[in-house]
Amino acid sequence: MAEDNSVFIGNKPFMNYVTGVVMQFTTKNAESVVVKARGKFISRAVDVAEVASKRFLDNTVGIRDINIDSEEFENKEGKQVRVSTIEITLGKK
Repeated sequence: MAEDNSVFIGNKPFMNYVTGVVMQFTTKNAESVVVKARGKFISRAVDVAEVASKRFLDNTVGIRDINIDSEEFENKEGKQVRVSTIEITLGKK
C-alpha cells in the first residue's frame, strides 16, 4: 500500500496542522506532503503551508504545486451544494 502523506485541514487548532506537516517531513522522512482543505478552511490551509515551509522548515521545503477545484455533493437538507477545494503540495528542495 502506498503511503499517503496528506494533512486535511479542519476545526482543530492551527498549530496542530503545522506540527502534522513538520512531522511528516522530519519523522516519516516524506519527500512531499499534501495539505488539503475545502470551503471556509482554504485560507487556513494556505496559512499552514506558509508557516510550515517558511518558519519551521526554512530552506528545506518549498511549495511544489497548487491545485484548486470544486466538489458537488448533497447536504443534510437534500440540496446540491458546490464547495471549493485546494491541495497544496509541499516538497523537499
